[in-house]
Amino acid sequence: MAKYFDVHPDNPQARSIRQIVDIVRADGLIAYPTDSCFALGCRMGNKDGLDRIREIRHLDDRHHFTLMCHDFAQIGQFVQLNNASFRLVKASTPGPYTFILPATREVPRRLLHPKKKTVGVRIPQHQVVQALLAELGEPLVSSTLLLPGQEEPMTIGWEIKETLDHQLEAVVDSGECGVEPTTVIDLSDGEPEILRVGAGDPSRFE
Repeated sequence: MAKYFDVHPDNPQARSIRQIVDIVRADGLIAYPTDSCFALGCRMGNKDGLDRIREIRHLDDRHHFTLMCHDFAQIGQFVQLNNASFRLVKASTPGPYTFILPATREVPRRLLHPKKKTVGVRIPQHQVVQALLAELGEPLVSSTLLLPGQEEPMTIGWEIKETLDHQLEAVVDSGECGVEPTTVIDLSDGEPEILRVGAGDPSRFE
């Protein structure tokens, strides 16, 4: 059964954050709120967690996972940025944008797009996620909590616990966080290509 954490959205309780991160470090899979919608997350080395995300969402191996990063410096460890990409990403973070970029060797192969060797990265503007990432010290591998056959992501913590109770180790609830996923920008070929319009304003990339 999943542990349920009721976390204050603006002043996350340090004890709860530590307990959630302990679960992630022990290869647990969590559902947590972001600045766009709820996501499923696990640590990068958690192969079982990745398999479970794929299973819950019915994803194939071409799905781009996202590395939820604490800050811009952390992004630089995991993806390759040329000068133009550097400026675009820097100007748009933190916020509801996901960037697809060529991965560095720090990223496990099972996280990469099989042909393009790319991965998604983003820096959330959400106090609870920032607290989790600061305590964890590494990115959370994430995917929007959108179940097969559903048109919108799940948004209510207790409903997530009820639905996925035996497939997760923890549900983090800090109130509703909306149903609009991030705007996704592919920068892997140098020129920005908008793959999905979501919560972030896409006009700066057009």
